[in-house]
Amino acid sequence: MTEIVDAHHHIWRQADLAWLSGPMQPRIFGPYEPIRRDYPIREYLDDLAGTGVIRSVYVQTNWPTDRFEDEAAWVQQTAAKHGWPHAIVAYADFSASDVRPQLDRLARYPLVRGVRMQLHWHENPLYRFAARPDLCADPVIRRNVARLADYGWSFDLQVFAPQMADAANLAEACPDVTFILQHAGMWEDLSPEGRTAWRVGMARLASCPNIVTKISGLGTFIHRNDPAHIADVLTDTVMIFGAERCLFGSNFPIEKLWTSYGELVEAYRAAAARLGPEQRDAIFRTTAMRVYRLGP
Repeated sequence: MTEIVDAHHHIWRQADLAWLSGPMQPRIFGPYEPIRRDYPIREYLDDLAGTGVIRSVYVQTNWPTDRFEDEAAWVQQTAAKHGWPHAIVAYADFSASDVRPQLDRLARYPLVRGVRMQLHWHENPLYRFAARPDLCADPVIRRNVARLADYGWSFDLQVFAPQMADAANLAEACPDVTFILQHAGMWEDLSPEGRTAWRVGMARLASCPNIVTKISGLGTFIHRNDPAHIADVLTDTVMIFGAERCLFGSNFPIEKLWTSYGELVEAYRAAAARLGPEQRDAIFRTTAMRVYRLGP
């Protein structure tokens, strides 16, 4: 069985997340009552049992922004107790005049490998997260993202197709930072025109050697585990980026709304079946091991 690194998953405590503990808020992934509860590491490990996953990377879940360090501390403590996860992508506010005081606080936690501030904006308010569509071009954001190089940390980049040109410019302005594109560019417009725009944007991002991409979260806009859709996105993404710049992420427990972990992994394995063994190993293991520095 191919060894797998899950480069994008979450664990959480309901009490820490306003969108889980407060009134129901519309979310990009649809109704989410089944996950409005604690999702602890033990449940995650039970979900992935038997799938060949050997390591995992936790990605921040939008705790209150003033508690960004509490989130990193809690995940670090979880890892110390259970041995999982193996790396943390924390949160910091890159719109601050100087992000370094936040990064210095996060540097206390040895599993931190990168930082994510979600920059995706969409005309549809349901898909909108960032305050403005042009944050990738903001000089303050650019200056702060560049400072990640001093910490040896990556930036998890989350944008839609219309933002990809600015995102590529951001990566070019920060050549010493590795950018990890979330969810294969969040292809949400499945029309022929939307697919063309996504492909053009992905090619622009791929022209930046310091950008790699997660193939993850592919049920977000269709609300199901669709092996054909996964194969479609994986094939195009590998063609554009090359397998050595692609990595798998489960996006659990979000995808648990419509599938099991085992069924999700099997869909990805089937999608990659026509690739060579080195390409499959890159997607499922070695790219994530390299960019998140997960050891031998």
